[in-house]
Parts: sequence; C-alpha cells; structure tokens
Amino acid sequence: MYLQREFEKAGVDEVTLQPFKLDINTFCGKMQMWADDKKLRAGVDFSMREYSPGIHGEFPVYHVDTLNYDAERMFADLAKSEYANCLVACEFWFTYKHRKDFSRLQKAGECNNAGLIYTWEAPIKAASKQEQSDARTCSAEREQARPLVKFFKAYGEKVVDKPIIWVTPEAIKGVQRVKADVDNKFLKDYECFNVIAKVAGERHDSCYVFTAHYDHLGNLGKKVFYAGANDNASGTAAIVTLAAYYAKHRPPYDMYFIAFSGEDANLRGSNYYVKHPIVPLSQIKYLFNIDMIGDNSPVQYCEVSDEGMRGYSLFEKINAEKHHFKALHRGDLAANSDHYPFATRHVPCIFLENEKGDAFQYYHTIFDTYKTVRFDSYEPVFRLVRDFVEQY
Repeated sequence: MYLQREFEKAGVDEVTLQPFKLDINTFCGKMQMWADDKKLRAGVDFSMREYSPGIHGEFPVYHVDTLNYDAERMFADLAKSEYANCLVACEFWFTYKHRKDFSRLQKAGECNNAGLIYTWEAPIKAASKQEQSDARTCSAEREQARPLVKFFKAYGEKVVDKPIIWVTPEAIKGVQRVKADVDNKFLKDYECFNVIAKVAGERHDSCYVFTAHYDHLGNLGKKVFYAGANDNASGTAAIVTLAAYYAKHRPPYDMYFIAFSGEDANLRGSNYYVKHPIVPLSQIKYLFNIDMIGDNSPVQYCEVSDEGMRGYSLFEKINAEKHHFKALHRGDLAANSDHYPFATRHVPCIFLENEKGDAFQYYHTIFDTYKTVRFDSYEPVFRLVRDFVEQY
C-alpha cells in the first residue's frame, strides 16, 4: 500500500501491516435530497448521520417548536394523518437535551414518523468562491459563504431503524416537504490495516512511538469525497518524515511509527493495537500522537496522559527556550484521537493538534483539501518533538 512504500522510501528497517476488521456503515451509492423542490448539495447543505439507513421517497416535514416545547403535544401532532410518514426537523442540541423523547422517534414502532432531520448551527463558513470552484463537487456552484454541514463516522458500526439527516438550518427553514434518494451499505468484517514502521535503535529495552491516523471519511454518495488533507494526511506525513529523520540519525532507542486506520470509526485501529501490541506497552518511553497539524495557529494544543505529565514540563521548557510556538495550550484528556487507548493503559503520551488556525474550520468537510490546508505548524511540531526526544 502507499504508506508502506513511503516508509520504505524513508529508509526504515522494517514495515509491518497489522490487519483488523470492523463493521462500518457507508454511503457510496445514491445521495440526493430536495427541500421544497430546491436541490440540496451533499456535503454542503446536508449529510447523513453515520448510523443512518438509506431513505427513498417524498415526505412532509414536521418542525419541532423548541420555544414552546411540549412532548405530549408533539407526539399528538405526529399521530395526525397529515404528519404520517413525516421527517421531524429539530436543532440537534435540543434533541440531545430531550433525548428520551427523541429516542422514541428513532425506533421503529414507537412513532409513525419516517425519520429525523438534525440541524446544527456550527461556527463554520463554507470555502471562498475560488475554493468552491476548485472543489470537484462544487465546480459549477460559486456563491457567497454560508454555514457548512459536517460529516462523521464515529458511531457507524451499526444501523438504526430510521434515517437521520444532518441539514444546515438555512436549508430546511420553513420547508414543507423533503424528497430524498439516499443509499447506504453496511459492511460487515471490513478489513483494515495499521501500518507499522520501525527504525532500530542502539538498544531495544525501550522505545518511542509516533502515531497518526491515515483513514478519513471516504465518500458521501458517488461524487462527494472527503480528502482529509489536514485530518489527517498532515499528521501521517509528519510521522513519515520523522521516520526518515531517524533512519538517517540512528537513535539510542527503537523508534516505531504507526499509521492507524479506523480512527474516524471510533479509534478502532488504535484500540486493536493496544490489545495486540508488537512490543509491550510498558516499554514505551513516550508516545506522540500527531493529528491535524496542517494549520497556522501560533498556539499549539496538547493533551497529555497522567504518566505523560512527568515529561510535559520539559516539553514546555524546550518550547519556551526555542520559541517553536508562541505558546502551548494543554487541554483535558479526551477520547478524541489515537493517544487515548494508550493513555488509559498508563502509557506516557501527548496528543498534538494545531487548532483555531485558518484550516481548522474545514475539518470533517469536503473543503479539507490541499487548497485549504496550511503548513506553518509542521516544522515547529517536528522540531519540538525531535528536541524533546533528544533531551528526555
């Protein structure tokens, strides 16, 4: 595979493919939607909840009154013939606050609605006219910036009873009827690979580990593709260049470079690895998980495991002395990337993500491409990691 060849070209001593399987829901077929006869754009105006089944047909829309919400009245309305087989539209965080009510709307036999439409007022604007014209999916559609819907895969290991569609608030506001033609395909035991490269050190009783995930979101229909330039081609490229560096500068300890698959499917690759490590986790001196560093923020975001805190003061000291970044911002440890399965098993680790730069708004959208990715943070991350390894 491509990454295997790139690690080999970097001069590593060996490359291993670690296979594992996952169940995943996909949307690679029909992907069309109309709101009151206005055609919506997949990946811009709408996307599918990752565990949604397909949906085909035309449906009335029931808009939930969130200002004067009354669950009994809502269910009484939905029992009326005029809302038979309707799509219930509501702001996502409101449904989250009232999830007991809305979970009924997701289950077959609980209510006669056909599915749900979630809106989310995300703090994101679509790419500029020029960037839209450069994107394959929007080459004929140049318009003013507008809110942009995101797509996720984290809980795609199942398919629920009724379809759930993410739609921008503007696309569904006041809409009376929706027509949809969306296919899904559930893949059982789909085979993926973690790609593991090694540079042998002078001693083999301990090691450093550098990780990134090379998977992303794939397709939304036949024409919309999520390239994932920042998330996470940027991190994957970083660990390949770190591998090339250590192949030329033989380290005192073994160095492992792991490109995980299945991160966007709820950390499936890294969870598999920690259960089947090729070296004992107790031998890891420190692990660096590099995810979404294709940006230009002068402040570098970090998450550190409990055991990793014993090295974080050195990390801060190096940055203060060499001014790699204007500042480091340490956030709370969260299950948001591949460091987390290691952190819960007491491995000293740090997660590096460059947030709030110009590219950050595009992650999990179709505009996360080489046109919007930024390269400012790459060299500071590389040097900060390299300097830490030399001194730790």
